[in-house]
Amino acid sequence: MSKFKVDITGIDTNNIQVLSNNEMNKLFERIKKGDKTAKEELISGNLKLVLSIISKFRYKALDMNDLFQVGCIGLIKAVDNFDLSYGVMFSTYAVPLILGEVKRLIRSTSSIRIARSIRDLAFRIIKFKEEFSIIYGYEPTTDVIAKNLNIEPYEIKLALDSMCDPVSIYEPIYNDGGDTIYLLDQISDTKDKRVDKDMVIALNEALKKIKKRERDILVARYIYGKTQSEIASDLKVSQAQISRLEKSAIRNMKRLLE
Repeated sequence: MSKFKVDITGIDTNNIQVLSNNEMNKLFERIKKGDKTAKEELISGNLKLVLSIISKFRYKALDMNDLFQVGCIGLIKAVDNFDLSYGVMFSTYAVPLILGEVKRLIRSTSSIRIARSIRDLAFRIIKFKEEFSIIYGYEPTTDVIAKNLNIEPYEIKLALDSMCDPVSIYEPIYNDGGDTIYLLDQISDTKDKRVDKDMVIALNEALKKIKKRERDILVARYIYGKTQSEIASDLKVSQAQISRLEKSAIRNMKRLLE
């Protein structure tokens, strides 16, 4: 696997120093004594941690250098606020802070504009979750968040859902080397649509002329509204096979309807 690389002026990101937990503890002891160079060593020795976190966002339309910079801000905050008395590894403490800064940048550059009141509430919820996780070592439940922030549980879901990135229905979600399966292929259509009666008759006649397996798949897909995954499970075959059969059936139907 090729290494993940972000270009940083004057730094070779493939050869960044990595500190052991014991080495970091000694540096924190030095910081307590007022050694300013120890802080710089700690930050430099944890840049790999920042890189590993932003690598999760490498396939999004984002500037990796910008993500690295805000990730470093989170790292600096972690170094400034960490205390050995917490009894946890520094990386455990730092990850939520680094990730929080990265996600904050992503949210601020979103193409969809969210009402300020909802956005501010989402930031309050996220901040509380991060602080709670750092202190207790696990994420708070919805009830705990609601009680501490004096809000209703449904407001939490509304605020956090509003901050999710939009996904294209043509987002590829599977490819086995053959036909690509898109998000659109997994969406069931359960709407009761009015159709032309002549077209219904023509479709029924065309369905009678294609192979039974193709016909069964089209009926399950577009009459019963099943997803490709559900059909694949019913027929004990792979989802990719269902995708290919469906596309073949549609091509044959189009040919018969011309």
